[in-house]
Amino acid sequence: MRRALAGIALAVTSMVALSFLIPLALLVREQARDRVTTAAEQRASALSPVLALTTRRADVQQAVAELGSSDQLVVRLPDGGFVGTPHAPRSALDRAVRGRETLAVDTDDGWVYLQPVVLRGDRVAVVEAYVPAADLTRGVAASWGVMALLALGLVGGSVLVADRLGARVVRSSRGLKRASLALGSGDLDVRVEPDGPPELQEAGVAFNSMADRVVDLLAVERELVADLSHRLRTPLTALYLEADRMGATPSARRVTEAAGQLESELDAIIAAARTPLAAAQLGGAAGAGKPCDVAEVVAMRLEFWSVLAGQQGRAYQRSLTPRPAPVAFPEDDLAAVVDALIGNVFRHTPQGTAFTVLVERRERYVFLTVDDAGPGVADPEAALTRGVSVGGSTGLGLDIVARAARAADGELTITRAPMGGARVRVSFVLAGAREGAQG
Repeated sequence: MRRALAGIALAVTSMVALSFLIPLALLVREQARDRVTTAAEQRASALSPVLALTTRRADVQQAVAELGSSDQLVVRLPDGGFVGTPHAPRSALDRAVRGRETLAVDTDDGWVYLQPVVLRGDRVAVVEAYVPAADLTRGVAASWGVMALLALGLVGGSVLVADRLGARVVRSSRGLKRASLALGSGDLDVRVEPDGPPELQEAGVAFNSMADRVVDLLAVERELVADLSHRLRTPLTALYLEADRMGATPSARRVTEAAGQLESELDAIIAAARTPLAAAQLGGAAGAGKPCDVAEVVAMRLEFWSVLAGQQGRAYQRSLTPRPAPVAFPEDDLAAVVDALIGNVFRHTPQGTAFTVLVERRERYVFLTVDDAGPGVADPEAALTRGVSVGGSTGLGLDIVARAARAADGELTITRAPMGGARVRVSFVLAGAREGAQG
């Protein structure tokens, strides 16, 4: 922007300067010419009274010497003789004598002025005033140089002023850009100092107001999440009481364990929601923390889901890689991914539908695949859109999985499974491979 403003100032000022300089330069040249030619005409006119009194060569020579040099002031006497050296063309002299005309003639060497003087007896003398070409333009070059310097100073000053104004605009724009990027990266404390032109100052004030509003909305959202999570403690208490009434049975023990795990998750959500910048921290938490083994976490969660699978008559198979499959991902988050994938099978397929869970290790990646024999996913792209559900749920399950995959430098894909239903595959970068790439 600074370069553009400086270029505009240079172009406009140059055009304005040229529009004045060219006519002014021509005027200076004409004035210089008029000054010397007028002086020459005056010298010629001053000699006319002398010729009216006498045409003696000695008297005329003395008058010429008093008015100017014989090289620039010449007299053609009535007898055809000359006092001084003539510069006018022969034809112009003859015309002045015969026609008795006052003439001004440009020659190769300069400018000549011929003034005829009519004497007694119808005789004619001609006074010639000569101005060399150098005298016609004397001082013009110096005047043009001064004007050029003034024009350059004007153009340079305007460009400098435009550059300073552009620097102020650019500085304000860059400050607003940096603040916007910082706010987008999660720095909710960033603000800008309104500066620059009025429009950019208004933009800075609007940005600060927007940032304050974002902070307020996030605070309200955190409180809402904490409140909603806290409300779930009431049904959890009911589950504990129901498990107590069931006695010391395996079913009661499983209910108690599930309720305890859910309570721990709620405590974590409430703590995170009440922490400043919770939204930014939750977005960057994935991929951080102590590495865990994908196969071990999947095996642990399958033990939990196997009870419900047996109750619903769902046959399932699992194939877990015997090789270590560590990923730089918190174990709780990975367990949530597994639960979301297997839970989708239970929620969106009829009871009795079989499913398969696979964990494969490749060169740099670990692949977690869940296949089912259900109806499949008609629109995989819509299923991966946050808040959009293809089965009547909240639409957040697969979004959680997708965000986890991206945090682990992997991806989530939905295709058709060999069993006939949906195949959901998640890839994670191995912990060692990821560290090597970062290093």
